[in-house]
Amino acid sequence: MSGSYGLLVLLEFGLAIATAVGLIFITAPYGRHGRAGWGPTVPARVAWIVMESPAPLLFLGVFLAGEHRADVVPLVLLGLWQLHYVQRTFVYPFLLRGGARMPVSIMAMAIAFNTLNAYINARWVSSVGTYPTDWLTDPRFVLGVLVFLTGYSVNLWADRVLRGLRTAGNGYQIPRGGLYRWVSCPNYLGEIVEWFGWALTTWSPAGLAFAVYTAANLAPRAVSNHRWYRERFPDYPPQRRALIPFLA
Repeated sequence: MSGSYGLLVLLEFGLAIATAVGLIFITAPYGRHGRAGWGPTVPARVAWIVMESPAPLLFLGVFLAGEHRADVVPLVLLGLWQLHYVQRTFVYPFLLRGGARMPVSIMAMAIAFNTLNAYINARWVSSVGTYPTDWLTDPRFVLGVLVFLTGYSVNLWADRVLRGLRTAGNGYQIPRGGLYRWVSCPNYLGEIVEWFGWALTTWSPAGLAFAVYTAANLAPRAVSNHRWYRERFPDYPPQRRALIPFLA
């Protein structure tokens, strides 16, 4: 891995470090942490669709331009990627409750990241990386797919629990049951696990960069959410951790 492509992968690792440091001091102003002072806003549903669109669409375009686009393993990897991002881009926004809004500045930063991330991962899967058919039986691929699907399932389940609470019409409430017994943000835990599964399945620096960035972005968010719950609800379960059961 060299040249401009290698620099783009290194850029994503650098963004992960910068993001983690920044989010320690500043909580991104959307969702429950929404607040004034971040410029013009758009409806959250619109923001999610627009900012996530590069992930499935650009990925597909770059993939189809790659020399390995018709190979079996890259097609399976394409399916895994789209499994997540078609849901996140074209289904999840329409499941959102309430009239939340998102700053255009946050949306723009997400567009930039998703453009970079989709490009480096699609380029690796369809051009830079080499995946013979027997990669399908490699332990790294098999374990990676299992980890990916486990994280994906946890993420969907946890989001569904949160939507169910909002549907009750009582605003934010304490989520309970399942992984919510141990952590405040199993949705973030699931997504982090999912993309480390992707990194293992693809066995690629691009996949690892994405997994590291996901953790750098969502771990501080989980800590902020955990603190928000504890401040808002005096009866919040004291044994619950922010992201990792029994640890943190």
